[in-house]
Amino acid sequence: MNVRRGNHTVYTINYHFVWCPKYRHAILDRIELSLERSIHNVAEKRGYDVLSLHIGPDHVHLFLSAHPKYAPSEIARTVKSITAREMWEQHESLLSRFFWGGGFWERSFYVGTTGEMSSRTVEMYINRTEHV
Repeated sequence: MNVRRGNHTVYTINYHFVWCPKYRHAILDRIELSLERSIHNVAEKRGYDVLSLHIGPDHVHLFLSAHPKYAPSEIARTVKSITAREMWEQHESLLSRFFWGGGFWERSFYVGTTGEMSSRTVEMYINRTEHV
């Protein structure tokens, strides 16, 4: 079991997030490396531990562990807002062709929690090459 510790907290909390770009445009493979860097940087600065990450052409799977003081909605909002801003800064010419009204990510997202046994299952799923 991968137990983490805070100042006054011992925890094992793992979240599986999935979200898509607006209109589910299949463009993430074109910016995959900078998006991956951005997600890892946000996680590092916020104290999240990225367990697994898959960036498909039209969706992102992020499996991470976070301190219980962070609500899942806060984690999703933080990662999505910072990465959206950074992707616009780095890839404006590409993104402006697809997102004529601005924005980048859909407002919606999926989040699920996992126990220790199903954590391995989620990681194996994310690390597979094909996704539905």
